Amino acid sequence: MALGEQPILIKKVKKVSGGGHHGGAWKVAYADFVTAMMAFFLLMWLINTTSPEQKRGIADYFAPASVSETTSGSGGILGGTALGDDGAKASGSMSIMEETAPEAKKPDDGKTQDATKSGDQQASAEAMREALQKREEAAFASAAQSLRQALQDMPELAELSKNIIVDQTPEGLRIQLVDQEGRSLFDQGSTQPNARAKLLLRAVSKVINQLPNRITISGHTSASLNGAKADGDWSLSSARADSSRKVLQASGVDADRVYQVSGKANSEPLYPDDPTLPGNRRIAIVLLREAPVLPPDHGF
Repeated sequence: MALGEQPILIKKVKKVSGGGHHGGAWKVAYADFVTAMMAFFLLMWLINTTSPEQKRGIADYFAPASVSETTSGSGGILGGTALGDDGAKASGSMSIMEETAPEAKKPDDGKTQDATKSGDQQASAEAMREALQKREEAAFASAAQSLRQALQDMPELAELSKNIIVDQTPEGLRIQLVDQEGRSLFDQGSTQPNARAKLLLRAVSKVINQLPNRITISGHTSASLNGAKADGDWSLSSARADSSRKVLQASGVDADRVYQVSGKANSEPLYPDDPTLPGNRRIAIVLLREAPVLPPDHGF
């Protein structure tokens, strides 16, 4: 090498494949993690989709067999057992299979089955009654609201709203057309409803036609000022109830829906404290509650 010349340096670079010191180990760890998560979610899905009976069966399958509390030969797996009958020393696995098998249980006798069937029928009938009662109460409430709304919307009926009382009784929805002071529905001693009564009866007929229930119509009178009961009140109240029936039928109420027409005179006053009040003179129309239809083989 001549003087003044720079030396030539050669640098060798060693290439390392696979990402340097990291290598590919993280890929294996990540694959194991994903596999474990997939197995976990698969297990959770299987637990969620299996029924309690299936879970109990799986638990019984992995549960250990009958283990004796003693260490003697008679209490172990060598204890005397038979294929069909229990052994003299240990019950073995045959009794376990008989206890867990569904077909090994003895069927109930006829009396128990009949009692169970009768109980189920009574429960079904009771549920039917409750459902029908709730449905009827909702229908009655809707019909009563419709009648009140009609009285408010029609000017000719607004002034007669005090002549109508609507309530629910054990028999059904009761609509009463009552006399007010100076606003009677029947003229003195007359059996024919006046113009006010006919107007109210036509409004009531629209509510009756909304429901399929049968109806009863009863006439009521008030007691005289001296408290005496006149014999003519029976025929008068009956005739007024029948006249009201004719008005309802002329307004579209089917004649087959009329279950009863009766006259009760002053035997059931609306105001018992004062049976002479005009409000005791009334026509009561009841939409009857209907009993549920029971199955033919139902018995009590």
